[in-house]
Amino acid sequence: MTIKNSLALEIKKLLTGLSEHGSQHLSEIETDLVQTNILLSEAIEKLSASFMAIHEAVSAQQQMVDALLAQAPAAAVGELKTKAAQIDQHVNSAVTGLQFQDMTNQLIGRAMQRLVGVRDVLEVLGTHSAAIPGEADQNQLQNLLEQANASLKTQSINLENELWKAVRQTHMESGDVELF
Repeated sequence: MTIKNSLALEIKKLLTGLSEHGSQHLSEIETDLVQTNILLSEAIEKLSASFMAIHEAVSAQQQMVDALLAQAPAAAVGELKTKAAQIDQHVNSAVTGLQFQDMTNQLIGRAMQRLVGVRDVLEVLGTHSAAIPGEADQNQLQNLLEQANASLKTQSINLENELWKAVRQTHMESGDVELF
C-alpha cells in the first residue's frame, strides 16, 4: 500500500468515524432533551394543579373569614383583607411564573431542530467519505474534500437560516416574550 493510498483510507476512516460517532451522540442528546421536556411538562402540570387547589382552598377560607368579619372590629377587617389580597397576588404570581413551560418548550424544540440539522450535516460528511476511493491520488482527495467542505457549508447555512431568530427573553420578569 502506498502512502497516498494510506492517506486516502485514513481520511475516509476519519470522516466516516466522525459522521457515525457524531450522529450517535446527537441521538443520545435528542433522547435526553425529549425526556427533559416530558418531565418538565409533568412537573408543570402538577405544580399548576397544586397552585389552583391552594387558590380554591384560600378562596373558600376567605369566604368563611368574610362571614366572621361581619361581626369583627374594623381594624381587624382591614388587616385581614390586606393579607387576603397579598395571598391572592402571590398565588396568581406563582401560576403566571409556571407559564415558563411555553418558553422552555420553544427552546427545547429549537435545540432539537439544531440537533437534527447537525446530524444531517454529519450524514453529508458520511456520504462524501464513502465516495473517497482507497486509491485516490492527491488531486482526487483535494477535489473530494473541497466538495465535502462546500456541502457542509451549504448544510450549515441552511440550518442557520431555519433557526435565524435569537432568543431574546432571558428572565421571566422581563416581560418581553419574543422568542421565535
